[in-house]
Amino acid sequence: MTDGLRWGILATGGIARLFTNDLRLNGFDVRAAGSRSLESAESFASDFDIPTAYGSYDELVADPDVDVVYVATPHPWHAETALLAIEAGKHVLVEKPFTLTQGEARMVADAARERGVLVLEAMWTRYLPHMVRIREIIEAGTLGDVRSLIADHTQKLPDDPAHRLNALELGGGALLDLGIYPVSFAWDLFGDPTSIQSTAVFRSTGADAQVAVQFGYEDGRIASTFSASDVKGPNSATVLGTDARIDIDPVWYSATSFRVVAHDGHVLEEFRSDVDGRGMHFQAAALERLVAEGRLDGGDVLSTEESVGIMGTLDRIRAEIGLRYPGED
Repeated sequence: MTDGLRWGILATGGIARLFTNDLRLNGFDVRAAGSRSLESAESFASDFDIPTAYGSYDELVADPDVDVVYVATPHPWHAETALLAIEAGKHVLVEKPFTLTQGEARMVADAARERGVLVLEAMWTRYLPHMVRIREIIEAGTLGDVRSLIADHTQKLPDDPAHRLNALELGGGALLDLGIYPVSFAWDLFGDPTSIQSTAVFRSTGADAQVAVQFGYEDGRIASTFSASDVKGPNSATVLGTDARIDIDPVWYSATSFRVVAHDGHVLEEFRSDVDGRGMHFQAAALERLVAEGRLDGGDVLSTEESVGIMGTLDRIRAEIGLRYPGED
């Protein structure tokens, strides 16, 4: 099923567990796990039958039996740890958001290009079967001229000020953790927005709890996104065209179903996903294919340069709502 790359897992938190479980379920070769704590790395490695555990990130990226490193640290350390792996000559899949800022994203992208390795943002949603089919439907012209996107990612998450999602020093907030999904979807459909209008509600910690964004484009298209960490909404999405629309069921950014609906209400197509695990392995397989093909630009689904551009959009939203992280100039 894979092209034979050997994976190393850098950081052993919740998202790393979900990703590694999908790799294991689908036959990928996971060789090592690394954490700042050897005890944590050994526990993680034991849980997933991984042969080698390291008590430092430096040891993990130096392992000659690791070809590609999955970076699962909190946002503020994405750039630092991705650069560590790149310098060691490893390909990198780095959790979304790609980095904390566009400046960091540019450094990571440039370093990968100079070192001759592939670096991808782990926006696994784009590689799921229903998203692949949606792009095919749009390309075929079934929707007519696609004019609008409406998408939310909203969760009722802990109010604890010390929780990672509420701590600015950890890159906490709804936009980068949740809003990245619909923002990336808007980029997937329409590219770089020409105008951005946004508003936000903040927690007592200064982290953003709700962010509503409207993107405008030169051709008159519009995308509306909403992210929140203090309320749970439908987590659905709709793509609107001049001839038909696509209604994506909850949870739209995970393996799910959708319907193509004509303006008279007739269902033109219904799609249902059949996926083992969460489906995060589809992007891992794509990374392996890209490396085998020598496509170190990231390919057509999500290029490295597009991830840099998306970070620029997130920077613009943050500037508009007045959100800054500790240490920013």
